Amino acid sequence: MPLTPLDIHNKEFARGFRGYDEDDVNEFLDQVIKDYETVIREKKDLKEKVDQLNEKLSHFSNIETTLNKSILVAQETAEEVKENAKKESKLIIKEAEKNADRIINEALHKSRSIALEVEELKKQAKVFRTRLKMLVEAQLDLVENNDWDGLFEMDIENEEEDMEREESNQY
Repeated sequence: MPLTPLDIHNKEFARGFRGYDEDDVNEFLDQVIKDYETVIREKKDLKEKVDQLNEKLSHFSNIETTLNKSILVAQETAEEVKENAKKESKLIIKEAEKNADRIINEALHKSRSIALEVEELKKQAKVFRTRLKMLVEAQLDLVENNDWDGLFEMDIENEEEDMEREESNQY
């Protein structure tokens, strides 16, 4: 157990014949007590400082640990966000490709449908043209037929007969 300044002050030495000068010893012991008290006070102050610094060190170590954990969480979150963004972009691209394929297929279907419709209209136009041609030819044949000449002659003969009858009826 270490000595205290009080232990040094209360220390009694045995007296011997021709011992040290009592005043010199007491003066030296007083000086030792003062120095020892100063050392104890400094030790106490330094211990308090060390405790404070250890407390601060502990605090900053906790902050460092928390920051490191936060950085790790932020990095993990960033990786997750990046990964999710990649997945989402792949889904968007896949969806866009499906839509593009659907649009192309619809366009091809419409194109084929229109091509078939055009072919059908061409056939119908040929049939119509043939029928119209036949109708016009039949009408032309009727116009060019000799029956018209007989019809005109008949009218003239009928008119002459009608006139003669009218004249005979008047008299």
